[in-house]
Amino acid sequence: MDISLIVRIAGIGLLVSVTTQLLNKSGRDEQSMMVTLAGILVVLGLLIGKIGELFSEIMSLFGL
Repeated sequence: MDISLIVRIAGIGLLVSVTTQLLNKSGRDEQSMMVTLAGILVVLGLLIGKIGELFSEIMSLFGL
């Protein structure tokens, strides 16, 4: 596993966290929820390829 993926996810989490806090302080709770949801979707988009690789490795390990 590449360390750059972990750094990307941490950076996205930090950016989403700061943006959510700023939006909550200004009273824009709906927008902060949308930013949080968008951050989750971006991280899942980054991870979907790695999850596919994991399942293919498991299947090849057990000979399926």
